[in-house]
Amino acid sequence: MTENDVRHALLVRAFETTPSPQPSWGDDDRDWATRAAAEVEGERASADAFVARRARLAAERLSTRDARVRRTLRALAWRPWVGWALALAAFALGAASDAIGAGHRINVLAPPQLALIAWNLAVYALIASRAVASLAGGGPRQPGAITALLARAAHAAGLRPEAAGDSSPLARFAADWARASAKLNAARVARVLHVGAIAFALGALAGLYVRGLGLEFRAGWESTFLGAPAVQAILELALGPASWLTGIALPDTARLEAMRYPESAGEPAAPWIHLYAVTVGLAVVLPRLLLAVVDRLRERRLATRFPLSLDDAYFGALVRSHRGEAVSAVAVPHVQTPSAQAVLGLRSMLATVMGPKTQLAVRPPVAYGDEEEAAASLVPAASSKTTMPMPAQGPAPTLVVALMSSTATPEPQAQGVFVDALSAALPPGASLLVLVDESAFAARFGEADPAAARRRTERRSAWTRFLAAHGRRPLFVDLERGDPGLAARALREALDRPAGATPEQAAR
Repeated sequence: MTENDVRHALLVRAFETTPSPQPSWGDDDRDWATRAAAEVEGERASADAFVARRARLAAERLSTRDARVRRTLRALAWRPWVGWALALAAFALGAASDAIGAGHRINVLAPPQLALIAWNLAVYALIASRAVASLAGGGPRQPGAITALLARAAHAAGLRPEAAGDSSPLARFAADWARASAKLNAARVARVLHVGAIAFALGALAGLYVRGLGLEFRAGWESTFLGAPAVQAILELALGPASWLTGIALPDTARLEAMRYPESAGEPAAPWIHLYAVTVGLAVVLPRLLLAVVDRLRERRLATRFPLSLDDAYFGALVRSHRGEAVSAVAVPHVQTPSAQAVLGLRSMLATVMGPKTQLAVRPPVAYGDEEEAAASLVPAASSKTTMPMPAQGPAPTLVVALMSSTATPEPQAQGVFVDALSAALPPGASLLVLVDESAFAARFGEADPAAARRRTERRSAWTRFLAAHGRRPLFVDLERGDPGLAARALREALDRPAGATPEQAAR
């Protein structure tokens, strides 16, 4: 998929996975986008083509309904003119810089171009050290601190006020896009920095040559510690390649002695300006140009073949729905047998999120004291401690649901062992969802009462803190009386939650 395809896909995902309902996008719109993409692309379309088409269609509908969506998409899109504008600014800054300083004398030991060369050599050393460290670590090359900072700044500068809310779909989209496009933005910023460095160097040289048309510059040298032989050695090292390319001979010691300030007024600076100009070309322009080309190729590759995994729950459900594939899920209750209405609510929620052909098997509840035997619920043979017969084992589940009631007080020796046992026994490729059913809690304490709401918040906090110690985040759902749409959105959020989500976010 292209950069634009992924940007649209992440936008639509944000609207379809944010737990709170969105007036501009509902379940009917979701179904329409899926049907329309399937009709346009056909049954044999690849997963990438189907997801990209669906995202474009959905983004178009969203943009017509909400101007904020259109503005946010435009704000987060890369503007090519930015790179050219920065290059022109760098050229103008280089041309306007005081390349000579006071007077018209050039010290050949410390020309302004030397600082420019030294800075760029330091940058090359930093780039090389990061590349070596990346190769030694066996991972991909990470963007440097300056590049990463500028990439984040460029992204943040594009955000509009409408994307600033912490819980809005647009804020979720902006955060997701910032993570997904980090490498692409880093490549762009690196390329812009390289081109800017080239433009600044060329501007400085151009300004020097232009000023040289109306001014007479004289070249000489002075030093507290160095004599003519040492100066000659330094110049041979620094300007030797330029001398070889241009044919301009470097002075011998006698000529250098005759150029020493303040006894001498120096000699015409034109040959020296040519030598340092060629040296800047060799040390700055050519390496920076090569680096810019490399980053441009990397940028183009990332922009046209954007790395987006379709293995997460949201995209996986879309692809399975398009292909008509079935997915299996297993619910393992702890202690309490879920009511028939709760099972129906769970089936409906899973079908909405994971596809209409989702198959759900509800296992017998795991009793107190038998938590270490919870793994037996995921294999054909039940433990001897299992008090109820095990249903026949079907295909390996894609999702395992640890089903618990919020009326229970979580304990490390009970619920903790239960969750850890299921985590350790997960089939390859399966994920574990810890679902805390609030049906019984709502029936016992109600929902409208402020005291009940406070008690519910406290209970959620207790469960969240408890499960965080076991590396899990809970999903709180009223399976019997909860809003199916909100429940499905909360499930999508839980399955696709970014790794950096906080426990508080998990409990929303």
